[in-house]
Amino acid sequence: MIVNPQLFNYRLIIGSLLVVIAVLGVYGFSNYKSIQSYQDFLKQEKVLIEKELAEMLESYDELSEDYDLIASELQEAKLETKLALDSLRLLKSDLSIITKFKAQLVVLKNKSDILISTIDSLNTVNKNLQKENQSAYNTIAKNASTISALESTKDSLSSTIDKAAILKAYNLEAKSYKLRSGKKRYTSRAKRTDAIDVCLELSENPLAAKGIKDIYIQIVSPQGNVVADQGEITFGDNSLIYSKKEAVNYANETLEVCAEIVADDDDQPFSKGYYFINVFHDNIMLGSTTLELR
Repeated sequence: MIVNPQLFNYRLIIGSLLVVIAVLGVYGFSNYKSIQSYQDFLKQEKVLIEKELAEMLESYDELSEDYDLIASELQEAKLETKLALDSLRLLKSDLSIITKFKAQLVVLKNKSDILISTIDSLNTVNKNLQKENQSAYNTIAKNASTISALESTKDSLSSTIDKAAILKAYNLEAKSYKLRSGKKRYTSRAKRTDAIDVCLELSENPLAAKGIKDIYIQIVSPQGNVVADQGEITFGDNSLIYSKKEAVNYANETLEVCAEIVADDDDQPFSKGYYFINVFHDNIMLGSTTLELR
């Protein structure tokens, strides 16, 4: 068989072109896949950077509510982060852009770490101050309780001392008699009586104040009248009608006090029955006794 050389050459050229086209197609497809993967990588990097910036913004929003002392630093960092995020969202995914924003992200993260470290320090100081304040409050409350207890004890002691400082009398005795020519004739007969002697002893008391003490003696008849009425003395809201007043000089030692109560004309003759003798210092009754006249 005779082969046409020209036809053979055409076939050879066409075959070679087909091989080249096939090779170029495979290379082009492979190159397209590589470019597509690269673009996807850049997009993914952009999304990750946007996410980190958004998270940083959220953390700044939470911190800015409670930390006025570093408000300006927080506001500045927040503004830088927001500007970076807004700019990144507007730009396309490009290697130079991604590289630039990655570098900016590192700077912003460093600033964020410094702020968070500062806030952690403030938290620690604040907790310590709260503990110190609570400790101080507890100490103050404890001292106030102690002072209150001491004041209560002081008041109780003052009340006890006041009570202990009160004059006390014992051996209170009353005797009736008839006075004739300056002589006393003791009697228990009502009709013969025209005077009554009242004697008592003020007890020793080192807590009582020294000085002149007014002792008031009151004798009440069976009819409820005050014998030998000398008038009325007032002690605050209380008043006393008395039969005799004796001023004595008390020196914290036992002191005997005696007084003669001579009946007025209106009191004579004395009535039969019981007479009540009361002895007072200021508005405090020191003692009482009775005397029966027949």
